[in-house]
Amino acid sequence: MLVSNVGTWMQTTAQVLLLIRISGKGTAIGLVTACQFFPLLVLGPYAGVLADRVNRRRMTIITQSGLTVQAFVLAALDLTGHVSLAVVACLALVLGTLNALDNPARRGVVTELVDASDVASALSLNTAVMTGARVFGPALGGFLVHAVGTGWCFMANGFSFLAVLGGLLAMNAAELHVAPRAPRGGRPLRDALDFVRHDALLRRTFVALAVVSTFAYSFTVSLPLLVERNLGGGDLAVGWLMAVNSVGSVIGSLAMASRRQIGPWHVAAALAVLGVFDTALGGSRTLLVAFALAVPMGAGGTAFVASTSGILQQHTPPAMRGRVLALQSTAFLGSTFIGAPLTGWIADRIGAGWAVSYGGVVTLVTLAGYSWVIWSRQDDPKRPNENEAAAALV
Repeated sequence: MLVSNVGTWMQTTAQVLLLIRISGKGTAIGLVTACQFFPLLVLGPYAGVLADRVNRRRMTIITQSGLTVQAFVLAALDLTGHVSLAVVACLALVLGTLNALDNPARRGVVTELVDASDVASALSLNTAVMTGARVFGPALGGFLVHAVGTGWCFMANGFSFLAVLGGLLAMNAAELHVAPRAPRGGRPLRDALDFVRHDALLRRTFVALAVVSTFAYSFTVSLPLLVERNLGGGDLAVGWLMAVNSVGSVIGSLAMASRRQIGPWHVAAALAVLGVFDTALGGSRTLLVAFALAVPMGAGGTAFVASTSGILQQHTPPAMRGRVLALQSTAFLGSTFIGAPLTGWIADRIGAGWAVSYGGVVTLVTLAGYSWVIWSRQDDPKRPNENEAAAALV
C-alpha cells in the first residue's frame, strides 16, 4: 500500500498541475475534484453494504485492478496529446467510482489482519502508511512533472498498483480474522444509519466529521493555488508544500496509533490544531512560513481523521464495520464533492489565501460546538460510552 499510495499522490499532484495548465482556474480544479468524489457520496454507503457481504480481499483485488487500468488510460491519452478538461473529468469519475467500491473493502481487509483488540491501532497505522506516502508522492510528482511531464506520472502510478496487487495475492487467506458475513436482505444500510443515530457519541462525531471534511480538507485544490498565486512557486514548490504537509500527517497518525483507547477529547484536540494552523497558513507570504505552518496543520488534520476512525471502531460490532467505515468515508471523502468547487470558487473570486483559511475558521467553530456538547453531557448517566472514552484519555 505504501508503494501504491506514493503513485496515487504522484498522479493527484500531476493532475492538479495539468489542470492549472489547461484552464488556470480554481473552479476547474474544484469541478474535476468534485467529479472524482461524487461517486463516494452516492455509492459509498452501498459499497459498505457490499463489503460486509462479500470476500473483502477478493473485492479489493478487483477494484485495485480497475484502478491500474484507469491510470494507464489517462497516461496514454496525455502522452499522445488527446487529454482535455472533459477527458480528465470523465476519468476522474471512473476513478471515484472504483475508489468508492475499494475503500470499505480495503479498510476491511486491514481489520482482518489483526486481533480485535488491535483494530484501532491497525487502522491508525494504515492511516500512517497512506499519509507517509504523501510525504514522497507529491514531491516526487512535482519533480517528475518538472522533468518529464504529467503523462509519465500517470504511467508510474499505473505500475505502482502492481505492488498492492502482489501483496494481496501473496496473503494466506486462511490466516485472516474474517468477520461473519452480513446476511442478505433486510435493511443493512438503514440499520447502520440507525446504529450511528442512536449512539450519541457516534452521532456527534459524524456531524463534526461531515462539517470539517466539507470545508477544510480540499488541500489538493487550495494548496497548489496558494503556491502558484501567492507564494510565487512552481511545480516543484507545489509538490514540496504538499509533502511537508504530509510530514505532519504522519506525525498525527502515529500519535493516534500509539493509543489503544481514543475518546472525544482527542477529536477536540485535533480540531484545535487543525483550525489554528489552517487559518494561519492562508496568510503565509513566503514558502518558508508556509512550510512551517503546514506541518502542524497536517498533524491536526490526520489526527482528527484517525481519532474519529478509532471511536467508530471501538463502538461498532465487527459484522457492521464495513458499513460504518463506508459511512465515514462518505462523510469524509464524499463531502469533497461540495467543498472542492466551493474552495476553487473562493480562490478565483476572493483569493487563494482565503481558500485555505476559511476551512480553518469553520473548523474552529465546529470545535466550539463539539467541545461544548461533550463537556455538557459527560456527566449524563445515559451516555456511558462517552464517559468511558473520556476516562481513558490519559
